[in-house]
Amino acid sequence: MSAATAAAAAPRARTGGPKDDGPQILEHVLGWVLVAVIAMLVSQVGLL
Repeated sequence: MSAATAAAAAPRARTGGPKDDGPQILEHVLGWVLVAVIAMLVSQVGLL
């Protein structure tokens, strides 16, 4: 078995990134809520 074959057969290590099985709609909604809150903060402070 060569090194390339061993590397291809080994399972991929998890690096702590987002999981594929999470509630994606909740993440999208929370992301847009964060965008809206930042936009309101920027407009209230007068940075725009």
